Order: sequence, then structure tokens, then C-alpha cells
Amino acid sequence: MDSSPRIQYFLGANSPSGFYSLYHELLPAEQARSIYILKGGPGCGKSTLMRRVAALAEEAGETVEYILCSGDPDSLDAIVLPQKQIALVDGTAPHVVEPKYPGLVEQYVNLGACYQKDGLQSIRQELMSCMKGYKGCYQRAYRCLGAAAEIFEDMRCTLLTDQLEDQLAKRAKGILQREVPRRKNVSPGAVRQRFLGAVTHQGVLCLTQTAQVQCSKIFELSDRWGLAYGLLSHLLAGVVNNGYDVVACPDPMAPDRLAHLLVPELELAFLTAQGLEDPYRRLRLDGAVDEILLRKNRSQLRFAQKVHTALVEEAVHSLAQAKEMHDQLEGLYNPYVDFGLVEETARQIFEEL
Repeated sequence: MDSSPRIQYFLGANSPSGFYSLYHELLPAEQARSIYILKGGPGCGKSTLMRRVAALAEEAGETVEYILCSGDPDSLDAIVLPQKQIALVDGTAPHVVEPKYPGLVEQYVNLGACYQKDGLQSIRQELMSCMKGYKGCYQRAYRCLGAAAEIFEDMRCTLLTDQLEDQLAKRAKGILQREVPRRKNVSPGAVRQRFLGAVTHQGVLCLTQTAQVQCSKIFELSDRWGLAYGLLSHLLAGVVNNGYDVVACPDPMAPDRLAHLLVPELELAFLTAQGLEDPYRRLRLDGAVDEILLRKNRSQLRFAQKVHTALVEEAVHSLAQAKEMHDQLEGLYNPYVDFGLVEETARQIFEEL
């Protein structure tokens, strides 16, 4: 995964219910100037093309938002040029993207044309054998994540009380009063959804550098039990009502709940993370839990945490197996891809931009 200081997110997540897509949030078609939908199979150069266009755009002084692949964070699934309202996106499964306004906004780029078909025929049986088992690894990972999510939800519900929810609401109100001045005579802010974290073959990742690039004031939310959502939901509503645009980041293990919130206009972020270097504030949400309730359920919570960790580790192991199979597949395809044509296509797209 690229560790340079760039704006990077995920739009897909390996979740307890399977692959969870936010690709409809990539760039609203009604606002977009152009969206290039890349089509083509494994190893045909989709990520290579996007990295080349991104590099050319950065050389020209453009801001680039990178969308990483949750299956392989070293690979790209999309790039967005927000100043130009332009995006390039891998439109193949599992994140299938189809045009809403074909020809007007979106256009297909057929990278399947970069395959050398005659060469691929010579490895026909190897390719077909390599395809088998790949999806099975993902299905096993999703089953493990599903079981882990059920256990975690049980822990969360055990500790979440009405009193705690009131405390979180009051704390959110105080933060809003101090950090989010109300704008007068403005419409509510817009909400963009992005995943800041993902469960990947490299483990459970959080792209904290993305917040650090955009925000100088970062609240670190210490949260072992999944309690941050109560605070974040109040903060989201308050920030939007005060007229600021936000990036709302769901939890990949529970995509219906927030895990992080970014307000780039105010250089303000709230991250459910631990160990951040020199955060603006640290909020110990764990410390708000009722001590009597915590002591009463301590052994049960310890056991649940241990099982939850083991299940997530097993899911990561299955994703690593899937990645290994995918690498083998790409290794078979790569010698029969015309990367000169990929480079030429990247330059053509950049010139159009």
C-alpha cells in the first residue's frame, strides 16, 4: 500500500454480509464532467492506467483522490480529479459500474483490447484451473466476518445503556459548540461516503494519513466496544446542519454505522483509532462505560474479544489465500498484455482531460 501523504479511501469493503459497495458515491453523475469506466479482466492494466493518469495529473498540479482496492490495497479501483469533476473507475465485478448518462458523462474504456489473444490460448488450461477456488476463499472470509460481527454486536449491546447514550450526546453537543461555528443563511452541508478502513489480506487497515493530509485537528476516539457511533451520529447531524460538507466513513464491519468523520473545510476529523501521533484531542469513550456493568460482564467480554479477534484473523488468512490465487492469475496474464498500449491509452485519456 502506498504510504505517501495522499488522499486515499476505499469504496468497497469486505463486510460480514459480503462485498459492500459505495461505488455509487464515487462522483455524482449529475455533477460529473466525465467518468471513464474501465473494463477488462485480470492483469490487463486497469490499475496501471489509473496510476499513470494520476501521475500525469499530479505533474500538472491537479489534486487526485485515490480509491484503493480492499482485495489488494496496493492496487487501485478508481481515481477522482475533484477540481475537474472527472473520475476513472474499474467497472468490473465485484464493484460493477454501469453508466447513468452513457455518452454524455460516462464512457467505456476497453482494456481487454490490450490482451494478446493468441498468446493466451497457449495457456488456456492453466488459466481455467487458476480461476477455481478463488471465490471460495472470499466466501469463507465473509462467513468468519459475519460470526465476528455478531459477537462484537453482543459486546456492544451489553455495555450500551441509555445513560451512556445521553453522555455521548452531551459530549457531542459540547464539541459542536467549541469546534463548529454555525454558518448563517446557508443550506445544510453535503455528505460524501467513503470507507477510511478495510479488512484486507494485509490485516485490518485504517488510512489515517488521509485525515492527516486534510485535517490539522484530529480527535482520537478510544473505543474498544463500538460505542463511537452514538457520538459520531450526533456530530454528523450537527456539522451538516451548521452548513459544512463532510466525509462520513462507515465501519466496514458494520456499514450502517459510522466509524470516522472528516470535515475538511474546518480541518477537523474524528477517528476511531488508537496510537495516533500527537492528536488534537483524545477522548476515552471506553471510560464512559458503567464500571459496575463492566465488572459484572468482564469474563464474558474477554472471551468474546478473544473469539472476535480469532475470527477476524481467520478472515484475513482467507483473504490472503484469495490474493495469492489472484496474483497467480495476473502472473499468467501479464506476459500477454500490451502495456505499451496501456500507456498510450492513459496518455490519450489525459489529453482528453
